[in-house]
Amino acid sequence: MATISTQLRSFKEPTRPELTRLFFALPPDEELNPGQDAGGFKSAGEKGERSDDGTRGAMEINAVLSLGQEGLEDSYAGRLYLLPPFLTFASLDRKSVRFTLPLCTVRRVERLNTRTGVFALSLLVWHGMKIIVQLTALRPTADLFCAYLREALKTQLQRGQMKAMKAFVKTCYSEELLAAGASEMEPEKPAEFVIEDGDPEAAKTQVVVQTFHCGLGLKFKFPGDPKKLREASKIKLWTTYLRAHGRNLSLLRYPQFTRLVQVGLPNRLRGEIWETLAGSLYLRFANPGLYHKILEENKDRATTSIDDIEKDLHRSLPEYSAYQSEEGITTLRRVLTAYSFRNPELGYCQAMNILAAAILIYMSEEQCFWLLEVLCDRLLPGYYSPSMHGTLLDQRVFESLVQKCLPMIHDHFQVVDVQLSVASLPWFLSLYINSMPMIFAFRIVDCFFCMGPKVLFQVGLGKEKTILKINGEALLEIQDDGGFISLMREYFASLGESAHPEALDPRTRAITRFQELLLVSFREFSVITDETIQSERRRFRGEVVQSLESFAKRSALRSLKRSGRFNKGQLGLVYDALFKAICAVPAVVDEKPPAILLNPGGLSEEQQKQETRIGLRTFKLFLSEICSWARDDKVISNGFKERVDREVAEHEIIDRLFYFWDASCRGSLSLQDIVDGLDGVMFNDLMDNIEWFFNLHDNDKDGSLTKDELLKLSESLLFIFRFEVGDAYLGAVSRFMTNAFEYGDALLPRAEGEEDPAGPQIGNNQPYLNLATFRMVVLADEILESFFETDLSASFRLETVVEMPVPQSNSSFFGGLLSSIVTDDNKKIFNRFTDEIGKTIGKHQVTHRPRIGRQMQLQEPKARESLLTPSMRRSASRSSLTTSDTAITSPAMSSSASAPSVLGAVDILPPAVSSDPLSPLPHISAANAALMDRPAFAIDNAKDDDEEEDDTFGIGGDDDDQVMDEVDAFLEAHDSGLTPADQELAKGLHSD
Repeated sequence: MATISTQLRSFKEPTRPELTRLFFALPPDEELNPGQDAGGFKSAGEKGERSDDGTRGAMEINAVLSLGQEGLEDSYAGRLYLLPPFLTFASLDRKSVRFTLPLCTVRRVERLNTRTGVFALSLLVWHGMKIIVQLTALRPTADLFCAYLREALKTQLQRGQMKAMKAFVKTCYSEELLAAGASEMEPEKPAEFVIEDGDPEAAKTQVVVQTFHCGLGLKFKFPGDPKKLREASKIKLWTTYLRAHGRNLSLLRYPQFTRLVQVGLPNRLRGEIWETLAGSLYLRFANPGLYHKILEENKDRATTSIDDIEKDLHRSLPEYSAYQSEEGITTLRRVLTAYSFRNPELGYCQAMNILAAAILIYMSEEQCFWLLEVLCDRLLPGYYSPSMHGTLLDQRVFESLVQKCLPMIHDHFQVVDVQLSVASLPWFLSLYINSMPMIFAFRIVDCFFCMGPKVLFQVGLGKEKTILKINGEALLEIQDDGGFISLMREYFASLGESAHPEALDPRTRAITRFQELLLVSFREFSVITDETIQSERRRFRGEVVQSLESFAKRSALRSLKRSGRFNKGQLGLVYDALFKAICAVPAVVDEKPPAILLNPGGLSEEQQKQETRIGLRTFKLFLSEICSWARDDKVISNGFKERVDREVAEHEIIDRLFYFWDASCRGSLSLQDIVDGLDGVMFNDLMDNIEWFFNLHDNDKDGSLTKDELLKLSESLLFIFRFEVGDAYLGAVSRFMTNAFEYGDALLPRAEGEEDPAGPQIGNNQPYLNLATFRMVVLADEILESFFETDLSASFRLETVVEMPVPQSNSSFFGGLLSSIVTDDNKKIFNRFTDEIGKTIGKHQVTHRPRIGRQMQLQEPKARESLLTPSMRRSASRSSLTTSDTAITSPAMSSSASAPSVLGAVDILPPAVSSDPLSPLPHISAANAALMDRPAFAIDNAKDDDEEEDDTFGIGGDDDDQVMDEVDAFLEAHDSGLTPADQELAKGLHSD
């Protein structure tokens, strides 16, 4: 099944408020306050009560931060942000100090009595820590900030968030750590803790149930030797830091915090620090019980994602003891399943099992669930999507950084054609967990959550630089991908060995290769910043998107079961037109799988795969790209320039065609449906096209058209011919209707011996005209015959679609200014402005391009001989036709700038009420009134003044009698098919 995704083109560069929220690890505002927009903020110089996007109370201001205890920490100048429901701070270098405080953790705010001109606030947070914030701004700005802060605190109190704090902090291990004291907590004490907070049966097996969340490591032990990892020393250091700088929701990040993370987190504290740094802690606090609710609501639901999860469960860190037991596998299954229901668009992607399995060693199910959401949505966007575009983009960025920082390695790999991404892609996708020993990989993950995604690039470059130092000859002797992968594996296996085994100094010999790797990564490649990564991503995003879209196109075309009479090039053009339409109007979500009546086992795996299907709006846009009569090309000239404005046509035949191609009756079309539908019309001959057009209007598929369906068919022909020059096509439709009703009445069954000239009467919804009769009526007219023989198929043209450039982000000032000015809306405004000027100076002109494009001779319709034999003419077929003053109109034609097409001057249409369920149009009237609103034809143009004109203006002149004599002679020479009564009536009108 074909899957066509335009998600990669919908990427938008994050705005300044979004970057600020990402920097402070704040979740999207809709996750915290459903129904509200994401919070922007005002700078200190702005005034007013609302931010740019309408969120009340968001603001930033210059400030100096210090702790309440004298001499404990230095003061740091920076920016203080009020982003309800958070209060955040970052030092000027954006590295030394930062914090993210939920407002519900603030217990008291008071203004300090300081010297004149200084505006300072004292904040007392939940854990008893006092923070002093000196606002270094003008007094009115400081007062405004305080007013916003007061309002935000009141809002949090009303929502009850402050009451929920007491129960929530008990789920954090840091509370237990500081309450019991570091000396009393053994590094590897098994049992007596909640192993699985979501499984009641597992909780019953514990002797003492603790309230804080923890991972599988407490029962199955954490990786590595606690003594070699110096767990006791780490616990003491972290206990001291947390006691002075807050913990969990009120944690402050001072310079020593980053150094402690680089040394390595204690096993028991690792999960809590991870979720605090990533911001998933705030999601867990704002959505209590949601994880268990998702599992409960979907416990009996089966999806393709669940099948994929089951395949990978036993391949998730199988060397760890927890995943050799049913308890560990069940825990992993629950987390991955819950996330697939939480984010059904992504569902499940390979490598998510490795990530979740590693996180569950240190986190509970609920903690892992929320951290997984932050990883997939914010920290590593696109890494675990079906196309993995985020990973591929970062691989291209990594190759570019290798070329800049390690040109020797890059040049050698280019010569021997070694693909760097063959080895580096698993590094990024699994955060090095699947590439190196777990005790070292988790150290990398610690730094990743603390310093951001740049760590992945720094460590990757550091490894190659370190290998080049240690064994440069082996690296430069690599000749293929396999040799490079083998060398990387050998290096990863030796990370615990001494980097300088022959050194005399024991301290030097104690330095491991992993420590050297971190030293090289963070010192020599410190120039690689978050801004560097973002700049490189912007540079290569278009290239990666084009590559992925090209691959998706090839995959979609290969997945087609039937290609009909199309060649590969033509199928590519169909795909391009469909892709362009989906970019403008997104595809629908395929929620209704086809019914499989003959398969009691349900849908097969292939049938369960989601495919891209388009709705009616997208189909109309797609059809306007490939079908000439499905669009309205207006050539507009205003005296300044000439342009072509394309509009998507609206008519019942387009809706009818959509449902006609929907073979599975699902209300949407797949790429296969479109290919099958186009194959059924683009390669037809004369007879096939006549039958196709007949079947298109045969609603009940009984092989016959009713009178209502026949009227709809004529309406479709008028729509197709609406912009053709001259009256030839209109006359052809008029003659078609005359002959169709005349022959249809003549072939109606009659009782034996019935002589009623009016013939039998049938309802408008009764079978009236079969295919053979319809074919004969069409072939009786040269214009319609030509249309069905060549013009109908030729109106579907597969043309090369102009390649749509990938939207580029403009980070520079002038680039952003230009992109904000040159927009489609501004172009439309400019065009309307020039059109108004053109109308003022009298040079505005609008013409419509013909749809068929065939120039017909401008002449009066030429009548053919009657299709009826003399014996059949006694049916008086015109008795079935109304003579009321009605016209054929439709909303699509009446809304057009040009006048609607008409059947002619003869009243031929019977009044009927449409029974077509597909038609959104009202029933057509009759034809005569449309004569007052005809299109502007060339033959009607006014003559120049210097041309010779008849004084009589064509009325009552000497030529009138001659013209009427010619008409009489023509009627006598050609049987017009009129009944004797009609001929007598015509003579009477002529004599008058």
